[in-house]
Amino acid sequence: MPDKPSTLSLQSEEPREPPRGARKALVVLVALLVVLLAGLGFLGYDIRRRTDAIERELGSLSARTDQAAALSRQAMDRAVAAEASAGAAAQGRQLAEEQQQAAEEQKTLARQEADSARRQTASALEVAAEAQVEADRIRKQAEAEVNRLEQALGQIAETRRTALGLVMNLGSDYLKFEFDKAELRPEDRELLSRITGILATSQDYTVSVNGHTDDVGTEEYNQKLSERRAEAVRDYLVKAGLPAGILSVTGHGKTRPLVPGTSERARAKNRRVELGIVNTRILYGRPGASTAPSPP
Repeated sequence: MPDKPSTLSLQSEEPREPPRGARKALVVLVALLVVLLAGLGFLGYDIRRRTDAIERELGSLSARTDQAAALSRQAMDRAVAAEASAGAAAQGRQLAEEQQQAAEEQKTLARQEADSARRQTASALEVAAEAQVEADRIRKQAEAEVNRLEQALGQIAETRRTALGLVMNLGSDYLKFEFDKAELRPEDRELLSRITGILATSQDYTVSVNGHTDDVGTEEYNQKLSERRAEAVRDYLVKAGLPAGILSVTGHGKTRPLVPGTSERARAKNRRVELGIVNTRILYGRPGASTAPSPP
């Protein structure tokens, strides 16, 4: 076994001091360390300061970026609104142009219709003037015919002019109806034949046959009696040659006495038949009317 150094010999050895050159190097090394640490601290401070500045600049830049983005969005919104407004304005202009065109077309149409209406009015006035001239001619011709009939019939029986036409009174002086009778005598038939001959030469007229009675008897009985007398005259006129279509029959009973009073002479005159002769050209303005109004 190798010999182990004794403890006593180790303890008796004294420490040796490092050389002077090593101490200087150590001092220099420590100094360099201190300088290096100081430089690193300053460099870290400067870096920190610059980092803070950069962060502040970044924050400011971010705020400006956000503001710019907001302004950009506002500008975009305004641009969209402006585009929509421009589109609406364009549509409004187009609609206005269409409405103006429609108004011009309506105006043109209205002018054409007005011109047509004026032409139609002028034509209608011309036709009306011609119709008035023709109506005046027909009326004058009809008036002349009525005058002729009045003169001719007046030579046979009492004939008077009314607003509706001629009225022939066939009373006791012409047709003699006996009391409570409706039969025609031979001389009555001769008178009616002469009347038929005159009326047959005329045109455009109607005849109403109106029966009357005196005041004796009830209203109901006299009404029927007046109708029978009018029918007897009507039947003979048709038999003599007058068209049945121009004749109408009405009974008035005792409601329209010709002569007031209750004497036999007055009652004889009230037992009568009246013929109402109406020229339809005068009354209706046209020939061929079939309705004959009763005379007053």
